Amino acid sequence: MRVDLFDFELPQELIALRPARPRDAARMLYVPGEGTFEDKGVGDLPQLLNPGDVLVFNDTRVIPAQLEGRRGEAKIGVTLHKREDLRRWQAFIRNAKRVREGDQLVFGGGVSAIAEARHGDGSFTLFFEGEEPVEVLLDRAGTMPLPPYIAGKRGVDAQDLEDYQTMFAEKDGAVAAPTASLHFTQRLVDAIDAAGIQREMLTLHVGAGTFLPVKADDTEDHQMHSEWGRITPEVAERLNAARADGGRIIAVGTTSLRLLESAAREDRTIAPFEGDTDIFITPGYRFNGIDGLMTNFHLPKSTLMMLVSALMGRERMMAVYEHAIANEYRFYSYGDSSLLLP
Repeated sequence: MRVDLFDFELPQELIALRPARPRDAARMLYVPGEGTFEDKGVGDLPQLLNPGDVLVFNDTRVIPAQLEGRRGEAKIGVTLHKREDLRRWQAFIRNAKRVREGDQLVFGGGVSAIAEARHGDGSFTLFFEGEEPVEVLLDRAGTMPLPPYIAGKRGVDAQDLEDYQTMFAEKDGAVAAPTASLHFTQRLVDAIDAAGIQREMLTLHVGAGTFLPVKADDTEDHQMHSEWGRITPEVAERLNAARADGGRIIAVGTTSLRLLESAAREDRTIAPFEGDTDIFITPGYRFNGIDGLMTNFHLPKSTLMMLVSALMGRERMMAVYEHAIANEYRFYSYGDSSLLLP
């Protein structure tokens, strides 16, 4: 399928550079499978779902995965992507043409790493030197890995340490936030619980490749980067019980959706899962793991734009985005939300 089918023009002033305050004050576009769209707010979520439905959140925690340093005299930038073991991370490197296998990369705070191996996609495996845990080194030398459409406009500051982390963040390992969950507050969670809507947690450590535009001309030529995730047997059992009782499984964010679909069986039950997934969802895909999705507005020609088009239909999603732009919804990671219920 042609990638340009998922392109659209977005006015730059609609790219959100800060989140709504409070978080649950963001707008939300309600999109049923048929009929008109409705302009709502994130705070309306409990009234738009049914008792017995299940919201599935991602409890990954974003680490300070952006590093600036040098290889000799050459400046380089590093974005960690996926953990390989206790001291090794796969990483994308800015100015990678100046880096060779075996080179030492020196960052701030006395942190250094060896570029052990170059991969076919241009990324490297980095081995972090020293005895301290890599998490300690990153806290000392790293910054929050804000997407370039935010960081490139205003940089990264101390407020992002709080803003770019969800209230559910618990398990270290993501290098990008599961941004649909950024809208949640304790007030909203209390309202969800009072409405009889269940909540479940899974873990998917979001990688740096998730939000990148697809560079290939055809979706068949795009290779997804793998990410590590886990759905415990207990969570899988509760999800299956809720669906058997007539409840809908609503993924909060495309990260939760991708892991649920990776774990789903053909009979629409969810299996326990632990391991890597590189699932790539495009129109024509049959969804088995979810019945709906809460998600922000995505980059043109991105894998996530393809995913929501697979869920709702490409023409309907292009109309959704036309409505969102005309009504000045805020886009991307710190932007507004949508509730997609096919």
